Amino acid sequence: MKSRLHRAESMGRDWIAARIPHRGAMCLLHRVEDWDEQRIRCSAVSHRAPDNPLRAHGRLAAACGIEYAAQAMAVHGALIAPRDAPPRLGYLASVRGAVLHVGRLDDIAADLTVEATRFSGDGNTILYDFALRAAGRVLLEGRAAVILDAHAGSVNPSPLPNPLPEGEGENRARCNQDFIVPD
Repeated sequence: MKSRLHRAESMGRDWIAARIPHRGAMCLLHRVEDWDEQRIRCSAVSHRAPDNPLRAHGRLAAACGIEYAAQAMAVHGALIAPRDAPPRLGYLASVRGAVLHVGRLDDIAADLTVEATRFSGDGNTILYDFALRAAGRVLLEGRAAVILDAHAGSVNPSPLPNPLPEGEGENRARCNQDFIVPD
């Protein structure tokens, strides 16, 4: 049974920022293009912004595209949640099979298309396949596991210490590593 595809005429950046825990420049998505019960497709232009908070050393590494995908997953969760349900916190638990087809995103002239497809899940764990594309070219793809409400029950994650000098964003250390990119 195929679910109905929804066109997202009025789901721009402000709408997205009101539904995910990221604000300001850290809200990376530009708009929701379309979605259904299993998938979402968003666009992004922030990869070209010189003040992108994930940039380090003058570049935006391709691995930062995982954060773009994670935000699309969060938006998808907000869209498919019952209207009267309180928001649920989701944590990116793992990324598997990630393939970076490019080394960086900031030198991509075209807008990004961010796709996430939910292929499995229960009340607390969701698995997504994701891909970032630009101008018909796959830039990054992989699979992610999201844990919902990990703080509930016996699991109580504590914040990790920030290993960077004061004033540096935590995300920069995670996203701007050197990667070997397949030819």
